[in-house]
Amino acid sequence: MNNDFKNGFIANIPIGLSVFAYGSVLGMLCTQKGISLTELVLMNFFIFAGSAQFVMVEMWSSSLDIIGIVLAALMINLRYFLVGASLNPLFVNSSKKDKFKYMHFVADENWAITMNKLKSQELTPLFLFGGGISILLTWSLGTISGYTLGEFISDPSKYGLDFAFVAIFTALAFNMYKGKEDLLPWFITALVAIVCEHYIPGKFYIIFGAITGSLSAVYLSKESNDART
Repeated sequence: MNNDFKNGFIANIPIGLSVFAYGSVLGMLCTQKGISLTELVLMNFFIFAGSAQFVMVEMWSSSLDIIGIVLAALMINLRYFLVGASLNPLFVNSSKKDKFKYMHFVADENWAITMNKLKSQELTPLFLFGGGISILLTWSLGTISGYTLGEFISDPSKYGLDFAFVAIFTALAFNMYKGKEDLLPWFITALVAIVCEHYIPGKFYIIFGAITGSLSAVYLSKESNDART
């Protein structure tokens, strides 16, 4: 456990390559939106949420809708309430100060890797923290590289770079797959998200899909346990 920070850092390097790739796409978008490199770097360190940063950059304009951008980012990041709750076993012996300190460095990638490792071994929050630093560094390097090259690549989709964001989350989802009992909650999540995205404006479909899928997973798990007893 003394090497948890190092192990967490190293464990996230492979997925960090994909993080670098879609981070570079964000950097390119920033050049097109007129966002300065300083603003991008500050965004990386103080927000550190790839999906929220993409939404913020997409909404960026000469007449900033600050309230709209903040609300969109908050809606995107509401899933971290569920992420934080799922990490309770990791922080069972930690102080509130440690929780606040480490949770800022939780991204979807190091969270997924940490949860997967927790299935087979004991870990300390340092593993999560090491993974977060690894992802933060690769994300920052990717965004800065994309920003630097942005003036030379006007259309990221021409090189397939726009698909990197989708690919990484698809890989994370399948990495969390535990068996056929996951299929129905996943289907319900996707169906609710698609319907809400079609009928409800904004990014609420992410929240409704996640909450419905989570509740269905809990209900189906309870039903399965009751059936066994």
